[in-house]
Amino acid sequence: MTHFETISTQPFEGQKPGTSGLRKRVKVFEQPHYTNNFVQSILQAIPGGPKGSTLVVGGDGRYFCKPAVQKIIRVAAGNGVKKLIVGQEGILSTPAASHIIRLRKATGGILLTASHNPGGPDADFGIKYNISNGGPAPESITNEIYKLTTTITEYKVVEGDDVDLSKIGVSTFGSMEVEIIDSVKDYVEYMSQIFDFKMIRDFLKSGDFPIRFDGLNGVTGPYARALFVDCFGLSDQAVQNCVPKPDFGGAHPDPNLTYAKSLVDAVDREGLAFGAASDGDGDRNMILGKNAFVNPSDSVAIIADWAQKAIPYFTKGGIHGLARSMPTSGAIDRVAKARNYEVFEVPTGWKFFGNLMDAGRLSICGEESFGTGSDHIREKDGLWAVIAWLSILAAANKEKPGTSVSDILQAHYAKYGRNFFSRYDYEEVDSEGAAKVMEQLRNRFADPSFVGSKLGEFTVAEAGDFSYADPIDKSVSKNQGLYVLFDDGSRFIFRLSGTGSSGATIRLYTEKYTQNTSEYTEDVQKALKPLIKVALELSDLSKFTGRSEPTVIT
Repeated sequence: MTHFETISTQPFEGQKPGTSGLRKRVKVFEQPHYTNNFVQSILQAIPGGPKGSTLVVGGDGRYFCKPAVQKIIRVAAGNGVKKLIVGQEGILSTPAASHIIRLRKATGGILLTASHNPGGPDADFGIKYNISNGGPAPESITNEIYKLTTTITEYKVVEGDDVDLSKIGVSTFGSMEVEIIDSVKDYVEYMSQIFDFKMIRDFLKSGDFPIRFDGLNGVTGPYARALFVDCFGLSDQAVQNCVPKPDFGGAHPDPNLTYAKSLVDAVDREGLAFGAASDGDGDRNMILGKNAFVNPSDSVAIIADWAQKAIPYFTKGGIHGLARSMPTSGAIDRVAKARNYEVFEVPTGWKFFGNLMDAGRLSICGEESFGTGSDHIREKDGLWAVIAWLSILAAANKEKPGTSVSDILQAHYAKYGRNFFSRYDYEEVDSEGAAKVMEQLRNRFADPSFVGSKLGEFTVAEAGDFSYADPIDKSVSKNQGLYVLFDDGSRFIFRLSGTGSSGATIRLYTEKYTQNTSEYTEDVQKALKPLIKVALELSDLSKFTGRSEPTVIT
């Protein structure tokens, strides 16, 4: 039996969604009313209201996912939602959720993820709302959600027994229909329409190109098994850490050289030709080869360069434009120029790509933070990028057998030049110290003599705070990152990240371009050392934060 209730509540401070929803410690979400308040505010912010809507619900399987799904079911029923489409066991990768929202023509989706942040009872949880195009809610909606959280006095629920999330099929909860779906099937079917699975299968079946995918105990495990083992015919050895765990096996589900070390070691130790990893919710990726790490900025440029040759989706549909987030290196810009594609520079946050895609002006895009994707959905897509790379390798090996990941990188540099790029992350820095770093830089930029001045061997050409005017809806996003551009095209950027759950994360990005072929194989950190030194001195980062070393170097 179910019954309707209206529950009195009060606002909680700080329920302000960041670039990818609301992320806090699990303990915060577990407080009475906290999660329900936020879900009620999401539903009220839906343009046209929640009544009669269809919503997709699922998450990355982290701790608190299942209780949160049950809370969403109750609040959704209380607010007159017509139908919920829920991933089995509450599991849906972010890319799969985006696809299902679009496939089922849903009103939107509530995604339970804190992406690459750690999971577990003492770690992080997150909730974000995606709109009908399958992409993250734009600021107009997230601002409205936040406004509603500050004035909420009650939320509506239908109370009843928990819904069995393990059983695929349709049931009712109150007057709302709840459909539990296979989390993996639709997504894998879609990938088979985008890529040439036969070409990939034929390439891999020789056994001369051993590969390994690491799911980092995140949501992509079941998807990866379905793709690499069932579709591509590889053995179980081709996948590791592919069982989703609420605490990600005690590890940090972030596909980079620091947190995916077991994969990096396996590629080196076993002499694997290709290694790849994804994050907690499946929207990020890392690509490795034998003695090769593919920087995400290079990765998206290489995918864009090969797409029409190696990926049927683009062979048939063409490429309508390329884009990158502002801190991402300009490697993709060079591909755009050579191939006469329009190219866009947007703020960090995948939602900024959505409008361009919906307007038919963007096909392939990426972020330096290991996010790569295309207009097949409205989220970045880790497994899509991995299969794109396998497609490129299969096509390249058809032309020249024995072509490696490293060969593809070097061929790209020979054609376009090399953008050396690195990112330093200073995690969980004292918020006050982080603010002082940014204030110090703003003060330096305000000095009229700063442009034209020498910093070490570099001459300042331009400095400012990046802002973006959306060419489609004309909205303006300000304060998106402090940058210094030098007259040789080198640059550095400082940003405060909006994705952590405690303290602040300062990110420093450095980039240098060269067409000197003798430099193409140089170590990235060595190539960028003078630039990094200048950035750290100008910002007085160690003075304000007490940090002499970054937490993560990419």
